[in-house]
Formats: sequence, structure tokens, C-alpha cells
Amino acid sequence: MAARGVERLLNVIMTIGSRSRIDRAQLFDVIPDYANAESADAAEKMFERDKAAILELGLPLVSERDPWDESRVLYRIAGGEGGSLDVTPEEYTVLLAASRAWDDAAAGGAARRVRAKLLSLGIEADPDLLRRTPRGALESLPVLTPLLEAVTQRRRVVFSYRTADGRLAERTVEPWVVAVHEGRWYLWGHDTDRDAPRLFRASRIETYPRVKGRASAERPAHTSIEEALHRSDSASEQSASRLAVEPFKALALRDRLGAPLDAPELVLPEAARTQVRRLVLAESRWIALREPAPWRRELAGIFTQIARSHEGAPDLDALERAKVRTGPRIRVSASGTDHLSRLIGEASYVLSRGEVELEQVAEEFAVSTEQIIEDLQVLFVCGDLGTGWEDLIEAEWDSGVVRVRNADALRRPLQLSVPETTALLAGLATLDPAAGSEAALVESARRKLSAHLGEGDGTTDDAPVGPDASGVPAAPGPPQDPSAPGADRRTAVLDAVQDAIGVQESLVIRYSPPAAPGTTVRRIHPLELLTVGSRTYVRAHCELAGQERRFRLDRIVEILDEEDAPLSAPRTASTAQDPASSDSSASSVSPSHPTPGAGRVDGGVWLRVEAGGLWIAEAFEADEIRDLDGGSVYARLGHPVRAALVDAVIEAAGAAEVLSPREVRDEIVTISWGGAERHADGQSVG
Repeated sequence: MAARGVERLLNVIMTIGSRSRIDRAQLFDVIPDYANAESADAAEKMFERDKAAILELGLPLVSERDPWDESRVLYRIAGGEGGSLDVTPEEYTVLLAASRAWDDAAAGGAARRVRAKLLSLGIEADPDLLRRTPRGALESLPVLTPLLEAVTQRRRVVFSYRTADGRLAERTVEPWVVAVHEGRWYLWGHDTDRDAPRLFRASRIETYPRVKGRASAERPAHTSIEEALHRSDSASEQSASRLAVEPFKALALRDRLGAPLDAPELVLPEAARTQVRRLVLAESRWIALREPAPWRRELAGIFTQIARSHEGAPDLDALERAKVRTGPRIRVSASGTDHLSRLIGEASYVLSRGEVELEQVAEEFAVSTEQIIEDLQVLFVCGDLGTGWEDLIEAEWDSGVVRVRNADALRRPLQLSVPETTALLAGLATLDPAAGSEAALVESARRKLSAHLGEGDGTTDDAPVGPDASGVPAAPGPPQDPSAPGADRRTAVLDAVQDAIGVQESLVIRYSPPAAPGTTVRRIHPLELLTVGSRTYVRAHCELAGQERRFRLDRIVEILDEEDAPLSAPRTASTAQDPASSDSSASSVSPSHPTPGAGRVDGGVWLRVEAGGLWIAEAFEADEIRDLDGGSVYARLGHPVRAALVDAVIEAAGAAEVLSPREVRDEIVTISWGGAERHADGQSVG
């Protein structure tokens, strides 16, 4: 929508919203674009498009016949009639925190509009609660909005999809659920070409989904992304397993089992063979499988294969011949509706507060101060055109303070659409792993959002409401039940970190680093909680490292007394790298862009990955991908966290090979031969 169209819509909204109702003919007389249209038919079509845009914006535009004259059409914007979200200031605060989970510049219209609509509610957030509430991380993908709309409107879509073996294929799908699992978006629906349900990683959709008619396949009454993801595991062999574990390692597993932190052996109840294999490979430095014996021998073979593939010189000949893959060409620019959402949100935000610092408005709406000034200049030339003269909005930004007057028609909350509500539910789910004492607030906000999903906007009577309708897992990651095993330790650590963030004080922690034995004791100054999938990180300044670090919450063994705890010795030039510097995970968002100075591989890494290892290129956000015949690819990673990369390659069970640098290959060889030896004879870790 062009700038002129945005101004026209603002004038229409101001003119209608400034009075109880307005005659259709009068509206056509006072809005210049309608009055100056080439024909009456052109004016009618323009107005019909504007009405649709106003409704999409979230304003309840109502048209009705004059009861005294059936030929007259009157318009008004309804107020307080089942419209906006009714939340408490505390619930509003956690919803604002949830809206920070995606990159609004890349996620498409639904995500871009959510924050503006929340800010239009005119509710003051609790700054202390907002600071304590974790920041979630979700993939930001422009394909989400059309996929979410296809679910709610029961439409069929067509898109190009990068399959697990690297091929690009055209898919026609009737979406059932668009959902988040461990920070990644998935589409679950009916593949019409295969006439069967299929699961798609949204990040592998490489063209903007195009609508292709209405959906016709019967939608299951209850379905979820977890159900689709776990089908392969449920088909796998099941058994109890016995694990040898290094003391103070695999703390999340110990918590789930209620096991002592220093117990040398753990018994895992009935679990799938594939799940146990991934668990052992992902933490191969610290875990060895003792029983069942057949599974142990399988792991010995996998470790041996990984070690042998990394010995000797890599084959780089095909790298030069491989074709560089061009990235998805999906570019979604901000629409007029996105712009209007922000304009009305800004006006409502300032109106409800009287005056606001310019920089504060820019920070709240996640745009530059220059953009805020441009928006105010648009408001300045718009207003109620139905009074016989131009009664324009007064907008000021002198001395860095913003004031908006004569715009009461914009002082109203914008309603969230179904796709926007679903996107916000997904953001809210990212708070679950570290909700802590705010868990009840998160849950009450989720209930209100789920109820809001049932209010029109294209939903159908048979569409489930709540987690099934939104596709958002109710509680990803480890159990959050206060009575669950290990909950006391997790709760104590989380509460201490949240309190330290709230009062901006330091903590002394005993920490289990991911790539070094034992534990360290260090003083940190927590800055923020971050959740990535089911994992939670503490962003903090670490005195031992002398700079900012990220610490996995489940690796904090305990909080120690500030006075009595002996701190670990600081690093020297001859000391190995800080063990916490590689505290990242292949499942985390942007592990290829860690904290500056963290244990990165300088100069980049080249990988050769098969179909089963393509997730590594995605998780580490490869800078370049080159396709090989047969589905294999070469991937270049910029500056990946070394320990996370090594663990990921081993977890891929032979579907990934590091080509360079040599020192990373050597480390994989050492760890893999160690794993092969432990599993060949069943000896414990050590």
C-alpha cells in the first residue's frame, strides 16, 4: 500500500471514529480520494478495499442501514463490544516479553503487527517483571503469515520445499497445524500429491506459499507437532537402559530422573533406541551406554565410523566442483496494514501517557527515532475530514518529547487476528522453560489468548481451540511440575538468577562446563534470561572470563554463599580457554554468532553433510551451501562455537564430516575413538 493509501485510511478511520456514525454518502464527499475518483464505481471499489484493510487492521468497522431510511448506509467503529484482549498489567507484561521472541523485521506481517497492537492497549508494563521474564527465541520466517492464514481459513497452499536429501520439490499442502517445537517452526498437514499427512520444516520452504483453493481433506480432531515428530521414535525398539555418567555432567537428565548430581550410573526407564542413541552421542564426552548390549555395540560401530572418517586427509576435490546454492528468494516488505498498525499503536501509546520520550517510543516499537518522526509527520497531515474543514491530528516531537493531540479516535486497542494470536502464543511458549515463579502468570495469559482464538476471524466451528488450534506445545522441555524430580534444584537456581537480574546484583555459582571435567566456581553478574527451545541460558558478565558469557541454566549446579565460596583461579596466558566459553548448543539459535571472544573456530569451518546431518547447517546458520549429486552438501560455517560443533557432528552419527580445519577433525577423532573404546568393552566413563 502506497503512502497515499495509508494517509487515506487514516483519514477514513479518523472521520468515522470521531463520531457515533457517518452517512456513506457524506463519507464519499469528504474523503478526497473518493470524491475525486474517476467514477462512482472506482470510488466504490476503493472503499471496499479500504473496509477490508480496516477490518484486517483490527478495528471493528460496522456498517448498518438507517432504520428510518433503508437507502442510507451508516458506518461506525464499535467500541467495547467483544473486541480487545482483556488482560491484567502482569499478564500484559509477560505478553510483551513473549512478543520479543522473534525478529519482527523478518517474520512477516503477523509477527510485525503483534507488538504494535499490544502497545495500543494502553496498559503500563511492570518494568521489574519485564526484566525478570526470560527472552525467548523463535525462528523468524516470512512464510509464517500465509501458512497461519491457510490454517484458519482452511485453504490449500503451494510452495517449493527443500527435502531432507537436499532436492527442491513443489508441494501442495492443506495445512492443519503451524507450530513451534524447540524454537523451530513446523507445518503439519495433508500432502495432496501423496494423499497422506506430512511434516515440513518451515525453514525449508523456499518460496512464498500461494493459495490454491479450499482444503478438502478431513482435518483430524486432535493433532500436534509433537505427535508427528515422535512417530519415528515410537516405531523404534523400546527398552530400559543403563548409563555410566561422569559426576556433575548431564545435569538435565539427572534432574528428570531425580538422580544425585554425582551418581556414576543412571538407569533410564523405557525409551526408544533412537532417543538413547542421540542422547549418548550428543554428550559423548561424559556418557557411555552399558546396557542393552546390542545398543552399546551399535554405538561402538558409530563412534568407530566417525573416527575413521576424520582420520587422514579429507577429500576436497568435489568441493570445487559443487554448485553454490542460492538462498530462498522470499522478501516480504512491510505492508500498509503493518504501517497503519504501528501508526495507530504509536498514537494510542502516546495518548494514554500524555507525553513520552522520543527514544522510549522508538525502543518500544523496535524502530529508529527517524522512523518515529516520519510516522508523526504522517499523523500530522491526517485527521477528521467530516467537520467541514480539516480538523487534523496535532503531533509534536520537540526537544525529544512526543505529544499527540486531537486524535482520540485512535485511542483504542487494535484486535489481534487469529494468525497474530497464534504467533503470540508461540512466543509465550518460549517462556515456559524458565517461567519459574511467573509460571502462573504465563499460564493465565495463555488461557486468555487461547480463548481469544475462538472469536471469529475466519475460524470454523469444528476447529479445535487452544493448544491444538494454535499448534503451540503447552510445555516444551523438561517437566515444570514443582513436584517433578530435580525441581527443587532447578527452582532454587532459577529464582536466584531472576532475583539477581531484578535487583542487578551478582551471584556466585558452581558451574559444570560442557567441554571440561568437573566444575568451576565463578562470580557472575546476570543480565538476562534467554530461552532457546527447551533450554535456558543466563547472559551474564563473568569475572573469571573477564567478559560477557552465556551459561546454560541446567549446568548451574548450585548457588553458593558470596562470602564463603572460594572462586576458581582466573585464566592466564598459558591456561586453556575458559570452559564456559563454548557453552552453546547445536540446537540453540545462532550458535554461529556466539558471545564475542567465546570459544569459536576462527577462519570458518567446511562440513560435508548427508541427509541426516543437514540440521547442522540449519542450526549453525551456514554462510554458504554447495550441492553435490545424491543429496549431500558442503556447508561453510562462519565462526561456530567449537565444542558445540564437535558435539553436533558426533550426534549426527556419521552423517556429517568436518573437512577443515584440521584441529577440529583431530578433536573429533580423539573423542570418537574414546567413545568406541568405552562402548566396545562396556567400561564406564572416565
